[in-house]
Amino acid sequence: MKIGFLTACLRGLSLEELVKWARERGFQALEVACWPKISGRDYFASHIDVDKLEAEEIKDLFKSNNLEISSLAYYDNNLDPDLSEREAKHSHLKKVVDAAQKLGVNLVGTFIGRDPGKTIEENFKEVAKVFPDLVIYAREKNVRLMIENCPMQGWQFEGLIGNIAYNPQTWDRLFEILPEVGLNFDPSHLYWQGVDYLDCIGRFKEHIFHTHAKDAEVIDKEYSKNGIFGSNWWRHRIPGLGGINWAEFVSALQENGYDQVLSIEHEDPVWEGSEEKVKKGLILGQRHLSQFIV
Repeated sequence: MKIGFLTACLRGLSLEELVKWARERGFQALEVACWPKISGRDYFASHIDVDKLEAEEIKDLFKSNNLEISSLAYYDNNLDPDLSEREAKHSHLKKVVDAAQKLGVNLVGTFIGRDPGKTIEENFKEVAKVFPDLVIYAREKNVRLMIENCPMQGWQFEGLIGNIAYNPQTWDRLFEILPEVGLNFDPSHLYWQGVDYLDCIGRFKEHIFHTHAKDAEVIDKEYSKNGIFGSNWWRHRIPGLGGINWAEFVSALQENGYDQVLSIEHEDPVWEGSEEKVKKGLILGQRHLSQFIV
């Protein structure tokens, strides 16, 4: 098992700068952000420009620094209710798949998303209409699509879940429709929802293509004050600074046959605000995770 990170947290660095720093700090893989240059997302970056791909240069850069690309990342709303926006997002996703093929990377991460004017089940019916084409497109390029299980609550649509594949119940429905799709499995989103993230590893092991190493902290005082529908009662943390038991998490992954990358997704507000703080956060996460990996 290897430790890497999602590059979106260091948006201001070039790919060359990121690769050099990651090598110097002992990381082994990068999950490279491939958003368009302009995006409505938070935590987005364009470290690989899929419109002007220099595939051989990028492969040489990673090879010479003894790093691998664990996946390409483009997380956006693939069920956007504005059909022209939806088409633009699908077009970009296909370009990311094309880039993955040329780079010899077999995983691309994204979201399902949501049409806010439809129920969850109506959205899944929409998934059955629009996603098979994307899955087939990826398959023909020898690339697999995977979904991060982030609810994206309030994202784009106030008060609503923004990404409908966010818990075991919705995954069952998703894999009924799209058995080839997998998960970029992130325990932090399950932890604050109260879902047994360790049990999920065994149940969904065939669909765990990649993992995000992100922790979550429940702030008991805020939770008891306003309850589950309140705000500010949980926050993302660097691995080791929240409630996830990483020793048990890594052990469960290994027991169930996962031996790929633990990719730190840095969204910890305590370790943000400057490049220096973000880098320190990544190092803290790496140090904690390294205890459990031989």
